[in-house]
Amino acid sequence: MTESPDGLARFRGILRRFTTPLLPDDYTVLANPLWSRRELRGKIESVERCPDDTIHLVIRPGWGVPVTFEAGQYIGIGLRVDGRYTWRSYSLTNVPDTRDGLFSITIRAVEKGKLSTHLVGTARPGINVRLAAPAGDFHLTDPLPEKLLFVTAGSGVTPVIAMLRSMEGRRDSTDIKVVHSVRNRSDLIFEDVLADYDAHIQVTSEEGRVSPQVLEKLVPDFRERVVYACGPATMLDELESWASDNDIEIRVERFTLDRASDAKGGTITFARQGVQTTVDGATTILEAGEAAGVQMPFGCRMGICQTCVRELVDGHVHDLRTGDTKEPGSRIRTCVGVAAGDVTIDA
Repeated sequence: MTESPDGLARFRGILRRFTTPLLPDDYTVLANPLWSRRELRGKIESVERCPDDTIHLVIRPGWGVPVTFEAGQYIGIGLRVDGRYTWRSYSLTNVPDTRDGLFSITIRAVEKGKLSTHLVGTARPGINVRLAAPAGDFHLTDPLPEKLLFVTAGSGVTPVIAMLRSMEGRRDSTDIKVVHSVRNRSDLIFEDVLADYDAHIQVTSEEGRVSPQVLEKLVPDFRERVVYACGPATMLDELESWASDNDIEIRVERFTLDRASDAKGGTITFARQGVQTTVDGATTILEAGEAAGVQMPFGCRMGICQTCVRELVDGHVHDLRTGDTKEPGSRIRTCVGVAAGDVTIDA
């Protein structure tokens, strides 16, 4: 069944006359779970399972979800786990196509990954999920550079796969090199796409990791290329230093936070909700709120998009991304901020 925004708006108008004090959403979601105006929703269309705790999901977005995006961006997925909604962001792996309006993501179960483990174990066609609109700054520029170098490791290949797929018709005008590393040969995903670009695949358990020195041997004209990199924080830190030393333009995407800091944690008070919770110095304000039932907006969960920003009313918060300590009155990024003592948040 296909529904137009105008038709759905008329349907809501009719319902509004008869459903007060209930909201039209309370009834439209019964007709179709994807017709929610208060929140963005989607439905899992297909699930492809791989032997290495990896799944490929195709999701049909519901009414109101933006379906235009840049290759390399991500979407947020929310699902009820153990009675509470858990959210994570995953890179889109398909080429933007407004004709079918579908989203494809690839998820690998990771240790202590609550949502990834849940999805890998239970995802099936027909399950409804909550969505956050496509976002992120890790995408190709227009026009494309004349020479590109993609450096990825493990699941860090996922945003780059969308980029490679989007460049199929433009390969004659751009010189593309791809270097991808996996711990074991069995960990390799998207082998067909990588083979199509004649990617260098490095199995680190046999050949060692991909260092800047390895890159210089594999790609002698590295100084002439714009580098896109995604993978472990240690690899990205090293590549950013290398790029700075060699005056190379580099764009990176980080999937995980380095949670090491001097912050000791404390009691977080969410002022508007009247909720308090005590956490350690590695649990972010956003995560603490989610665990305590306080839902706050977020986007990337990596301190990039600014969606999660809230005011720090009292106390001090350590920013894991920048290393700065925020004082009362500051605007903090809750997804990368941790408590440095007792704090009060305007949320």
